[in-house]
Amino acid sequence: MNQPHYLSADVIRDRFSRAMSTMYQAEVPQYETLLNLVDQVNRDALARDPALAERLAAYDELERLGVERHGAIRVGNTEELAMLRRLFAVMGMHPVGYYDLSVAGVPVHSTAFRPIDDMALARNPFRLFTSLLRLELIENGALRDRAAAILAERDIFTPAARELVERFEQQGGLTEAEAERFVTETLETFRWHSDATVDLATYEALHAEHRLIADVVCFRGPHINHLTPRTLDIDEVQRRMSKVGIKPKAVIEGPPRRNCPILLRQTSFKALEEPIRFSCRDQGTHTARFGEIEQRGIALTAEGRTLYDRLLGESRTRTLGLDNESHQRILSDVFAAFPDDEGELRRRGLAFFEYRLTETGKAVGKVADSDLDALIERGLVEARPITYEDFLPVSAAGIFQSNLGGGESQVYAGKSNRAMLEEALGGPIIDELELYAKRERRSKERVISALVN
Repeated sequence: MNQPHYLSADVIRDRFSRAMSTMYQAEVPQYETLLNLVDQVNRDALARDPALAERLAAYDELERLGVERHGAIRVGNTEELAMLRRLFAVMGMHPVGYYDLSVAGVPVHSTAFRPIDDMALARNPFRLFTSLLRLELIENGALRDRAAAILAERDIFTPAARELVERFEQQGGLTEAEAERFVTETLETFRWHSDATVDLATYEALHAEHRLIADVVCFRGPHINHLTPRTLDIDEVQRRMSKVGIKPKAVIEGPPRRNCPILLRQTSFKALEEPIRFSCRDQGTHTARFGEIEQRGIALTAEGRTLYDRLLGESRTRTLGLDNESHQRILSDVFAAFPDDEGELRRRGLAFFEYRLTETGKAVGKVADSDLDALIERGLVEARPITYEDFLPVSAAGIFQSNLGGGESQVYAGKSNRAMLEEALGGPIIDELELYAKRERRSKERVISALVN
């Protein structure tokens, strides 16, 4: 009897991310405009800098540039989050990193579901930043109980989606037909619905507590609130957005423009004000969905992150309320203290690198010297920056706040609880720094083993 052929998680993830993008373009027409803008800016950047194109191709970054997306959703309770963990496992996506957005007065904490091994990231690095509403932070007991009761009454997954997840777990994979149906059924969880599940009075009460609470509680599911293409020049995207009829947020979040980009820079267009029908037939509007753009750089070590956080903190009071041009100028001044040379970043242990043999190194045979710096100096080994695949808590919170209208209460601030999120997930959250360190360490071992007697 022939064994069934199961599709790889990478294939299913790729199909899902593309279907998600198609759905979001249909729901939010400005997003299609944004994709076209980003594609043109990327083409211009590659034409302007052939060396960049060669580098991206050599580092296996060019092919994935056009398909790369990250999305974001917000769920209401632990049951929803636990089921999402199982659903994302079908696509080879695991919870990586803990993000406490209460530091920005947003009553959620988050993780990012994403692939974790090199081959899967090269195939399609789709990520979904997933936030869990923290009902325990709502001080009004009656409102907290009302929100919990509303969430308990909904099921954000179709019966078929639940069935297919269980089938995947039982048989160890999905066939072609099952995978196609899985993508179709799973998309329903993330689809936008203009009909609220509550009356206007309930919506307004939750909205008054925090806009995000109303967004999570008052609808049939965790509609995807943004998708994010990757650009090679976020400053140029920011400049051109208004020319194509898109209003950008005030400033680009994250570090300044650099010769050696680090971590992540993000911007977005303002959230849409969309018509809503409430259960009492009242009409209203809701603001939640927007379009984001990202530019990715090298992953930083713990030492690099400490320096980054310190410099970003120093810049914050000086950039508050400034326009983007002034904001970026001050950031650049402050970040002059952060090395902007790959060699220095590597020697000082501020960033992660992957080590590979050069063509000369492959041909040389065995050598006696095992010092990595000496091998690099001799042209036998090259150090490639490892792309940062995760998120910045401060940047994520900044995007949240700018699209919630800003000025939100700080009553939730400073209530980090990683253990609580891991309990809700039903398993541990992977430390992103450990992933980068492991990749760097293995690459060192491979080149030393190949070269040294």
